[in-house]
Amino acid sequence: MKITTILTAALVTLGMNAFAGQQAAAEKEVQIGLNGVYVPGGFDSASDSYVVVNGVFQNGCYRWNRAEVENKDTFTHTVKSVASVSQGMCIMVLVPFQKEVRLGKFAAGKHNLRFDNGDGTYFEKTLIIE
Repeated sequence: MKITTILTAALVTLGMNAFAGQQAAAEKEVQIGLNGVYVPGGFDSASDSYVVVNGVFQNGCYRWNRAEVENKDTFTHTVKSVASVSQGMCIMVLVPFQKEVRLGKFAAGKHNLRFDNGDGTYFEKTLIIE
């Protein structure tokens, strides 16, 4: 009985050590497309502006990472959305997401926002800063 208990404990310990030695699934970053953008109003030059973006991830391995905002000039801005994708087993369902993207403080006037989908397509929205 003691020998069986000792052997079982040894096998469990070896199994745990083998599992701990495995590397975590590698992640890569990919640019993702968006389905829509909500641009609220009422911003002035003293407040931080933002938009709300939404879309659908291809499967459960995707998760929101960040948005990159590039200010081309004072009134033209490009937004790219980036997700992290883990390599490995994934649940194969479409996963909707919605995120607030902070744009920062803009000068008063009409701003053109271009949302780049990463596949050569984009759509544009207008943001008015009072």
